[in-house]
Amino acid sequence: MKKYLAEMVGTMTLVLLGCGTAVSLNCGVDTASVVGTAIAFGLAVVAMAYTIGGVSGCHINPAITLGCLLTKRISAKDAGMYMLFQVIGAFIGSAILYALVATSPELAEGTTTGANTCSGTVVNGLIAEIVLTAIFVLVVLGTTDSKKGAGNFAGLAIGLSLILIHLVGIHYTGTSVNPARSIAPAVFAGGDALAQLWVFIVGPFIGAVVAAGIWKTVGEE
Repeated sequence: MKKYLAEMVGTMTLVLLGCGTAVSLNCGVDTASVVGTAIAFGLAVVAMAYTIGGVSGCHINPAITLGCLLTKRISAKDAGMYMLFQVIGAFIGSAILYALVATSPELAEGTTTGANTCSGTVVNGLIAEIVLTAIFVLVVLGTTDSKKGAGNFAGLAIGLSLILIHLVGIHYTGTSVNPARSIAPAVFAGGDALAQLWVFIVGPFIGAVVAAGIWKTVGEE
């Protein structure tokens, strides 16, 4: 149970700090807000990787959990429970952020939730989420490999890669590459965020499948 709770706390922290930064900086309005938001998501992952990595592996992302399941690093039972607690954690983080904004709206420059929407067409957004998630999950699978991975530097590599992915993806989708991170904020936001939510679930999961296939081809003996 401890590893499931760790995933819940980790995902809660990622959503609260990452989306909270996007809200506070009014992400997308200028270059500084985009860079700041990207850094926030990356640093949140680094922090949690070194905090709960030894407990649960610090997936805090259903797409990563799916990638680990497909590469046989986690059981189907644990994968299902990880995803469940990741979503619960995302809702807790979103609820805290929503409460902060709802009680003091003058403190928030951006949206109330940090929910994802496609800035262009849905197809454009889907392609971005698939490709960027595939890259991100591939980095996770490679750096955490027991024989070929980066060891104690894995968390840093993963966090830095997430910064890069956000710098590219924010313009197209706000960057999700994480279904849990998108589900909860979309529920609070409603509207287009909820209508387009499927993109931010289907895209990352397809990307995870692609990443698992690539790693099985080039990384496993």
